[in-house]
Amino acid sequence: MRVVSLVPSLTEAIALTLPGVVVGATDWCSHPPALDVTRVGGTKNPKLDQIITLAPDLVIANEEENRAPDLTALREAGVEVLVTEVRDVPQAFRELARVLDACGAPSRPRWLDEAEEAWAQLPEPERRMTAVVPIWRRPWMVLGRDTFAGDVLSRLGVDHLYATHAERYPRATIDELRAAEPDLVVLPDEPYRFTADDGPEAFTGLPCALVSGRHLTWYGPSLGEAPRVLGAALRAARR
Repeated sequence: MRVVSLVPSLTEAIALTLPGVVVGATDWCSHPPALDVTRVGGTKNPKLDQIITLAPDLVIANEEENRAPDLTALREAGVEVLVTEVRDVPQAFRELARVLDACGAPSRPRWLDEAEEAWAQLPEPERRMTAVVPIWRRPWMVLGRDTFAGDVLSRLGVDHLYATHAERYPRATIDELRAAEPDLVVLPDEPYRFTADDGPEAFTGLPCALVSGRHLTWYGPSLGEAPRVLGAALRAARR
């Protein structure tokens, strides 16, 4: 089996479970760290000719991360494409199982069972907090409705204030975000790399949680430690 993955978290899941199966991945596919495969461009601008030349048995994509015209072009070139959709944690586990099965996994990997168990055993939050969750600045953009990251935070006791917005990733002014009066501002390090020096200064007087974007937005092996890693970052910001 030869697989090209256009989704960083799924690249990690496949490569960890089926070493040697992934022959191509995007420039953003940073895990596993030692992954040595052909790089085929970005998630939004993959090098289609290079993918076709790799002669994959299957290309793994996602309806949100990858552009429909690129996937159509691959199909028209005779390449089989599997497109995933992940909007919440349970769906992530279902899609991971489907992807690994399609890639030839003989059985369900242990890491997937352990990750699902970690979320199933998550205790009910002692108290809930409201948050805004910027994912970009210049312009400011935040988590909106129907997102995987939003569901992750909800299960950890954080309700983001744009969860019912008409858009999934709405733009907002910094004044609007402050006026929402959240209990907390959650600042991931991807897709925009918020840091202690870039982000919190815009929310003076509000507690800010700097969190791992991989644990907040990736659906793969990182799901197993995500409750612990994210929970610790959220608790630290509330102190």
